[in-house]
Amino acid sequence: MELSVRQENLAKALSAVGRVATGRTELPILHNILLRTDGSRLLVAAMNMELASQQYIGAKITHPGGITVPARLVTDFVTSVPKGHMTLRVSHDHLHIEAGGYSSTINGVTADDFPELPSVDEAAAISYTLAPQDFKQAVQQTIITTSSDGTRPVLTGVYWHTEGDHLYLAGTDGYRLAQRRLVATTSQVAAIIPTSSLQEVLRTMTDSTAQVDVLFDGMQVRFTVDEAQITSQLVDGAFPPYQQLMPTEPGTHATIATDEFSRIVKVAGLFARDSGGSVTITLDEDAQTVSLHSVASELGENTSTTQAEVVGSGVVTLNSRYLAEALNVIDAPAVRFSFSGKLAPTLLTADTQDIDYKHIIMPLKS
Repeated sequence: MELSVRQENLAKALSAVGRVATGRTELPILHNILLRTDGSRLLVAAMNMELASQQYIGAKITHPGGITVPARLVTDFVTSVPKGHMTLRVSHDHLHIEAGGYSSTINGVTADDFPELPSVDEAAAISYTLAPQDFKQAVQQTIITTSSDGTRPVLTGVYWHTEGDHLYLAGTDGYRLAQRRLVATTSQVAAIIPTSSLQEVLRTMTDSTAQVDVLFDGMQVRFTVDEAQITSQLVDGAFPPYQQLMPTEPGTHATIATDEFSRIVKVAGLFARDSGGSVTITLDEDAQTVSLHSVASELGENTSTTQAEVVGSGVVTLNSRYLAEALNVIDAPAVRFSFSGKLAPTLLTADTQDIDYKHIIMPLKS
């Protein structure tokens, strides 16, 4: 293989796909990045046991071919040299790189030993084209409630599914739950995408990303973002029937300015570190206030109160970190906070007519 590429194009592709090659694996070659010519382009790809990432960049091909080289070394070298044209040449499983006054030889492994990259049957796949800002927000709003406990794999990803005529995303760790309505659709899908795969897609997106294409194909999903493709296995198993946790009655509720609510939650959390994050929230209809109380047995205690539109009075105890994270992803000037009893799920939504996002936190026993 012999070719010429722009340093800035190769550096960008290596940095993106190289993240995939840094995970733990029992196959040493998966610590390498695959470089292979494809027509007038250079394929840059890496994979692990869960997902594969690949990008094509323009190149001037003199001789076709391919090689795999250690991901960290080749990425660090290419990103360290100045911008401009680079020459890549393969000889006897060695990659020779020349860039300006820099010349390097990296020992590699034949491309024939690299596992076959996953492919998607586009004709049979269910596809969605999503606006980047909608995709990013929906994923960020749901991955925060997924679990990192590998003993319950179905909770370690986001559940993409169809209800009625809309696509929904949902995530839960057993203590909290997030649901986001995304787009109208006539396609039926029910699939759990690993949180780590969705995070990789988010890292691949840029401010100039025009759209995100999503294809579901049996046991895997493929995301196309600009010139990048990320293919991930799906989590095997059935997602729990979470809809039964959704409150149907408004109960006691308050409408609060999101910034102010976030501020008093942050302050209360400072005194909740020694009590497992426990914060007691009191809604007072007569005073039209919301108060948060937290106690640090050795340091002191705190009560923070703010004005709000309150209907009904009641008390509930929640984890302050869960509450802060929920408020951080609700994109609205005001939030609606409701519960129907001290042991009932607490629901947070934006204070809007059309509610696309629901966030539920299970109460703590006080």
